[in-house]
Amino acid sequence: MLVGVEAGRGRDGWSVESSLDELNQLARTAGADVVGRLTQKLERPSSTHYIGSGKLQELIGLKQELNYDTVIFNDELAPRQQRNLEEALGVKVIDRTALILDIFAASARTREGKLQVELAQHQYLLPRLEGQWSHLERLGGGIGTRGPGESQIETDRRLIRKRISSIDKQIEAVRRHRELYRRQRKKSNTPLVALVGYTNAGKSTLLNAICQAGVVTENKLFSTLDPVTRRLRLPDGRNILLTDTVGFIHKLPPLIVAAFHATLEELDEADLLLHVVDITSVEAVNQSHTVETILHKLKLDEKPRITVINKMDRMVESLEEAQNIYFEVQSAPESTMAVSALKGWNLTNLIAMMGEFIADQVGEGGQEH
Repeated sequence: MLVGVEAGRGRDGWSVESSLDELNQLARTAGADVVGRLTQKLERPSSTHYIGSGKLQELIGLKQELNYDTVIFNDELAPRQQRNLEEALGVKVIDRTALILDIFAASARTREGKLQVELAQHQYLLPRLEGQWSHLERLGGGIGTRGPGESQIETDRRLIRKRISSIDKQIEAVRRHRELYRRQRKKSNTPLVALVGYTNAGKSTLLNAICQAGVVTENKLFSTLDPVTRRLRLPDGRNILLTDTVGFIHKLPPLIVAAFHATLEELDEADLLLHVVDITSVEAVNQSHTVETILHKLKLDEKPRITVINKMDRMVESLEEAQNIYFEVQSAPESTMAVSALKGWNLTNLIAMMGEFIADQVGEGGQEH
């Protein structure tokens, strides 16, 4: 069962229904069978149950009709809200952050990716440990219900903090390794181009089409989590590195951004960003704005970039038609290329445009041919 609150419509451009459509995709990606959804308009979510008391009773009433066993809320819940909801509903309650972390855990393949996901999971769990021992509270007062519970919580907290510290050290080692790699790249004067975009916009398909990268692609959210870098030879003979990064999403949890800081540092080192947009999505404008907002938060909004309008093969019949369409892209209309990564449309022109940008940024003689 999906639940969302529409608080102050229009603040981020997304309607609650559109946001729940995406939550539905996330839930299905995680393997859930979605049986229904519930929405409510509130000035602000309830501090105790996220939704109002009347809507809570409605949700409880739907339990018998829909036979749901898990409720997924569209925002991150406070530990108190989650405990209260589980007590009232009698089923498992998770929030958008936990759902995304679950998908990330299933998608991580490399040691680095798994470490970053585990770090975010532990940081998410730490303030919620008290709820893990709520079964002791239900036993009532008396001997054996207070002390053991509290001591176990403290033990768990120490173990988790110790594990977070250990993961931090391992990720720091990864960061140092990346820094050495970046120094070597700078010595060789090899420019770096980074693919960014909303999840499932087609970044991996584009990387495969341009570099024959061999990355597995699937039509689902966050199918690619670990960064992939490939070498590309431009028409003028210079070599560049093209790297794919984790896809962005609406309401991307800060924990994810923090945990993936080592990976996202690659974006900071990039000489050029390719912002890949899925033109077939009904939320293409909002998705593009979400990416721009995250880039701004990462202080990357001033980076040179090309906006790549992808999946044109689903919009028109031929490359010629695609080339005749003008797209108004607020960030840089003169640096926009309409392509089909799947069919290879306009990729030669995109590579040429990348070469022009690199020549301007790095200089004509910046690299040995």
